[in-house]
Formats: sequence, structure tokens, C-alpha cells
Amino acid sequence: MSAVVDELASGGVRMALPLLLASSGELLSERAGVLNLSVEGMMLTGAFAGAAGAHAGGSAGVGVLTALAAGLLFAALQALLSVTLRADQIVTGITANALALGATTYGSRLLFGDGAGDTALPGFDPLPVPGLHSIPVLGPALFEQSALGYAGFAVAAVLALALSRRTTWGLALDAVGEDAVTADRCGLPVRSVRYAAVLLTGATSALAGAHLALSEVHAFSDNITGGMGYLAVVAVIAGRWRAWPTLLACLVFGLAQALQFAAPALGLHLSAPLLTTLPYVFALLAVSGLVGRSRAPSGLTVPFVRGG
Repeated sequence: MSAVVDELASGGVRMALPLLLASSGELLSERAGVLNLSVEGMMLTGAFAGAAGAHAGGSAGVGVLTALAAGLLFAALQALLSVTLRADQIVTGITANALALGATTYGSRLLFGDGAGDTALPGFDPLPVPGLHSIPVLGPALFEQSALGYAGFAVAAVLALALSRRTTWGLALDAVGEDAVTADRCGLPVRSVRYAAVLLTGATSALAGAHLALSEVHAFSDNITGGMGYLAVVAVIAGRWRAWPTLLACLVFGLAQALQFAAPALGLHLSAPLLTTLPYVFALLAVSGLVGRSRAPSGLTVPFVRGG
């Protein structure tokens, strides 16, 4: 049973890591007033670009750089539409996701053929930390990650600390998200702050997608993200737009996904469809307010118009 619990914890953290990366960027974007429903598309684009780069360059490192470049390009387009052109953020997000799904599916057929999921790619293997990886439960979960996995934890931690509500940058982010007009009158570069937040979301989401393709499965398959980008957005809402509660929400969603594979060994004879929908049930509970009331940034989805 101990081995099963270790496997459940390890699987939960592995599933939570892409969510944590994507939601860490989305949290900053929403605090700045921009809702990126296109996180799913950013993750999917990052996964495909990472796979394409690794395949073409013969190196997982090249794949990560390609994924980051694609994610930033995707995010720049999203920022242009949402911040500069003031398009409806919900419509543009959903449209971008549909476009990313179609483009990556078509691209994978061109690059890998019909057997995309069977094409092995250069990737990142687990790097157990001597001594620490043998700690019960936490060891396999935290200290048997790949190099990209450790980098992902570091990126999420740095963003949470550097842009917390106790730093100048974090306060500027919140000021723009709460009342962009007043922030502009106080001298804050509203559009630049929002552009930077959206670009960070693109980078972290692309890194999350690259982690799925290059660390988890060493391959790319159609719709490899499977809705994880939407769960990342929900994690931010469930976390009440705060870093540590958002981390907790990601872990809960990750464990719910890992339970699909560990349930039989734990003696839980639950139907496969129920286990598959479990993360989304938790997501519905989170956004329904049953886990506590929350207040979104006042300027979320509100376009900025100088002097408005």
C-alpha cells in the first residue's frame, strides 16, 4: 500500500506541474486585468513547437527554446487583440484555442504522419536527487523530476515571490488590474504591464506544454493537453487570485487526475468515466463558490481606455 500511495503522490505532482506552470502566468495576467482563456491554446502550441523543435534539432533543449518562442508569439497576438485592439477577451480566447487545436493537429500530420504519438522524441529523463528521493511520499513526488520539471518549479516560485503583493512590481500589477484609469493617472504604464503579464502567461504555458511532450511522454499527440489549460484558469479562480491557494488547487486537480490510474490498486472500484470527470467535478465545485467566496480583480476583462 505504501508503494501505491507513493505512486499516487508522484502522479499527482506530475499532473499538477503543468497546471502550476500555466496558472502561475495566468494568475499574473488576471491580476493585471486580462483574462487569458487561451491558456489551453498556448499550452498546446508549446507542446507541438517543443516536439517539432526537438525532432528537427535532435535535442530536448532546442525543443524547449522553440516552445518558448512559439508561446511568446502566440501571447503577443493575444495581447495585441486584448490590450491594443480591446477585443472581447472571452471570444478571442476561445477562438485562439480552436485555432491552436486545428493548427497543431494539421502540423503534426505534416511532421509526424498519422502515427504522431508513436514517434519517440528526445526528451528529459527523471533525475532523482540522492537521499531526498527516498523520503516516503514526498520523495518520489518532489525529487524524481526531470531537469525541465525542476526548472518549472523554480519558475513558478520565482514568479510568486517576485510579483507578490509585497513587492513594487506586484503592487503595480494589482493597481492596473483593479483600476487601470487611476493607475494610468498615477504614471503606471498600463498597456506595458498588461503586455508583460500576457507574455509571461505565454512563456509559462508553453513551458507547461513542452513539459508534457518532452518530459512526460517524449512524444506529441493530438490535443495532448486535454483541457488542462482550462483547469489552469479554474485553479486561479479557486485560489482566489492568490499564489499559494492556486498551488493547492493545482495539487487537488493533479491528484484527481492521478487517481484515475491509482484507484484500482487502492481498492477503489469506481467507474472509469467517473474517475475521468473527477477533476472537472472539483473544478465546478471550485468556481461555484462552495470552497469559499472570492472577488476577482475589478478591472478583469475591462478594456483600458485612457481618460475613460
